[in-house]
Amino acid sequence: MLATPVLEATPAVSALTDAVATVCDTDLHRLSDTEVLSMLCGIETATRRLTHTMHQLLVATEERSLPASRGQKTVKKLLIELLHLSHADAAARVAASRDLGTWHTPTGQELPVTLPDTATAQRDGAIGADHARTIRTVLRKIPDAVPAEERTLAETTLAEVARTATPEDVARVGDRILAHLDPDGTLPDDRDRRRRRAITFGRPDSAGMTPVSGYLTPTARAMLDAVLAKWARPGVNNPDDPASPTGMGDKVDADAVRAAAARDTRSEAQRTHDGLEAMARALLESGTLGSHRGLPVTVIVSMSLDQLERAAGGVATTATGGTLPISDALVLAQRAHPVLVVFDHHGRPLHLGRERRLASPDQRLALIAADGGCSRPGCDAPASRCAVHHVQDWAKGGRTDIEHLGLACDGCHVLIDDGPFGWATITDPTTGCTAWIPPAHIDPTRTPRVNDRHHPDRLLDRARKQQQEEPGDDDVP
Repeated sequence: MLATPVLEATPAVSALTDAVATVCDTDLHRLSDTEVLSMLCGIETATRRLTHTMHQLLVATEERSLPASRGQKTVKKLLIELLHLSHADAAARVAASRDLGTWHTPTGQELPVTLPDTATAQRDGAIGADHARTIRTVLRKIPDAVPAEERTLAETTLAEVARTATPEDVARVGDRILAHLDPDGTLPDDRDRRRRRAITFGRPDSAGMTPVSGYLTPTARAMLDAVLAKWARPGVNNPDDPASPTGMGDKVDADAVRAAAARDTRSEAQRTHDGLEAMARALLESGTLGSHRGLPVTVIVSMSLDQLERAAGGVATTATGGTLPISDALVLAQRAHPVLVVFDHHGRPLHLGRERRLASPDQRLALIAADGGCSRPGCDAPASRCAVHHVQDWAKGGRTDIEHLGLACDGCHVLIDDGPFGWATITDPTTGCTAWIPPAHIDPTRTPRVNDRHHPDRLLDRARKQQQEEPGDDDVP
């Protein structure tokens, strides 16, 4: 069960759970071929209808402000915490509920569903989540200049097609509809372009590589092309060629560029990547970005002393929540201002007592290395989006010692309150980390919790300990 002990199932959900258990216990070998296919279709229809119900539940969750009652900032964050969903899955469900759920005014009156025919088809169990996602994708491409009645007709047509076709077929029909609505490709205007602009960085894969996707406006593309024409031209900013000219301006030796270009075997895409990396490095090293949360804007990397001494061993972490191979981190550090943080035997450095309320830049650097990000359990906000938090409020006698400080993002920090619905913080006596105590309506035992999301090594160690503590076959009486 995903639900916590404080959540009780309604009679309808209990009946559904019992019915699902009956289906799961069915001996499929005893079914005829017709019964197997019938069961397959029936389960798919039920799953599609339940997806529609999920949209309505997400609407209720938003309208009742339930995320705040459980210490979360958004419905997406609540789904991740409550159902253990991925960020992508949670975001997709919330986005679908916006278009397919029935929302209400503050007085309780129902608002028109954004995509009524699609929502009806899903409620009937005739279309699945992929059908609905495809329809929404097509409709987002319709220019704002198209009349509302044409947009409505397009949604009705696509929803009807989806009842008897695959999502791929729906996409092909959508292309025909888009071509009909704008045969000359002249309707998109500045509003459409602004609406579609986006750059998305995916999660790093096992090799540490990050996928990038999105759309640039014509203006952004024109400016970027002009810069890359110089920064990404053959022979320039080549990380594989120590003699490759780098930097900006007109002081680069033209003969050196030509010689480096003759040695350059990179593809155009690789040169574009290297040009962007060089642009980011030059901007960071220029000092024009000023400061952010009390520290100069730069790449802050944390690694253990053992990793530093061996120049190897896993990955280092950045203040923005990313990771870097140790070898890459050391190369990056060669071009940066070195920062030395000395930890005491508890791993929490720098004592300032009560002589000042604000943490020093050195303390913040230490907290970035120690906490990695927001210290509230379940929050994945990186250190770059966090402020320094007094575990005990400074106004109530709290000290600005490192062992009494932790990182907290703005959204989590406001949850700390002395009232019955507020969270509290203490310093864990064993680990020295900031532990958060949830309010009684979330956890009646009010057990302190520590956030391990920024420390996968802790999660791995815990899993290993659990495996060691589990009895083996020989231990079973």
